[in-house]
Formats: sequence, C-alpha cells, structure tokens
Amino acid sequence: MKCVVYKGVRKSEAYLFVKRDSDISKVPSDLLEALGTLEKVMNLELSPGQTLARADPDTVRQQLRDKGFYLQLPPAETESPL
Repeated sequence: MKCVVYKGVRKSEAYLFVKRDSDISKVPSDLLEALGTLEKVMNLELSPGQTLARADPDTVRQQLRDKGFYLQLPPAETESPL
C-alpha cells in the first residue's frame, strides 16, 4: 500500500500517513487545524512484514483502508524519577 507521510508544524513528532491515491480531504478539519501546516516527509510503500519505528504496520494499513489516514503520535513522555 502506497502512502504519503506528513508532519505537522504544531505537533512535534506527530506524523500523518495518508493513502497516496487519496488526499487529505478525508482527514477531519479539527485534526488538520491541530497539526498546523503539513510538511511532506516521504512517500512510503507499506508491505506485509515491514516494520515501522513507532507504529504497528498492520494497524497503519488497516486505518488507511478504513479512514484514508493514520495519525502517529509521539511516545508518551515519562517523568524522570529524580
């Protein structure tokens, strides 16, 4: 499955995956507003057995099929025990 990955200027480390044959019109406007201006990061081919750094590729592909987009949020910050 081919997709385009964008990052939002307002949300550090948040990435928006969108089906390549689609566009961002399926992404809710409030989400687009929260992300701010989108910058294209890369084109990506998601294939079975592929790994991603911070997301389950099967979940990403399913969300792309169902919704037309997938939002990858940054990992939750944990407080230092000091």
